[in-house]
Amino acid sequence: MNLKLDRPLCFFDLETTGVNIVKDRIVEIGIVKLYPDGKRESKSWRVNPQVKIPLEASEVHGITDIMVEKSPIFKQIAPEVKNFLQNCDLAGFNSDRFDIPLIAEEFLRSEIEFDIGKFKTIDVQTIFHKMEKRTLEAAYKFYCNEDMKNAHSALSDAEATCDILLAQLDFYKDLENTVKFLSEFSTHKKFFDLAGFIVSDKNNVPTFSFGKHKGKSVEEVLENEPGYFGWILNADFPLYTKKVLTSLKLRKMNNKK
Repeated sequence: MNLKLDRPLCFFDLETTGVNIVKDRIVEIGIVKLYPDGKRESKSWRVNPQVKIPLEASEVHGITDIMVEKSPIFKQIAPEVKNFLQNCDLAGFNSDRFDIPLIAEEFLRSEIEFDIGKFKTIDVQTIFHKMEKRTLEAAYKFYCNEDMKNAHSALSDAEATCDILLAQLDFYKDLENTVKFLSEFSTHKKFFDLAGFIVSDKNNVPTFSFGKHKGKSVEEVLENEPGYFGWILNADFPLYTKKVLTSLKLRKMNNKK
């Protein structure tokens, strides 16, 4: 089954210095843009993370400090990456929990606006886990009946993710081929801030998901404990979480006027 697209869908993958979305940095980006007519366009970038790449990370993706020492830093390529993603939706493998929050952090550090609300997102891993519960290589073997080549190369992983989603549509006849359906199906829970610190309750109210105020609405907490806002801004939370919290606080203040 072919995907029914109203606009291009960008499958993307990141190779990074680690798995901490606040502290770790991108070393490689791979993006496969699938157009409504089925055409594919791909781009990849090696990135100098400006920090040392840990040996354990290099052992996964094969990228070392020497390989990226002359590569551009993210801020230098950010406008090009953002332009390539412009007016598209996003898809990836574990992208909702890792790739999207991490690249959002990189954009914000580069002082470039990144609004996830402008994108629908499909997490191919979530579809896979709901249906089969495996890994990317196993998913590729299962759905595409081939061994995956060059695993943990960002562009190869993005290509594989695109192939897997198209194969999933053929395999599961109850999956609809629209981005709207697949976005909703592949979302575990609605997050306001990508990282899952601010989630949506059953009434779509922004709610804290952690700490002493877990389960309480953001509005209630900011009303009763104004200092909590400052604590989050000064603590080691993702920049996008701080951006969303600031937006919610400003909205509340404007509603009082």
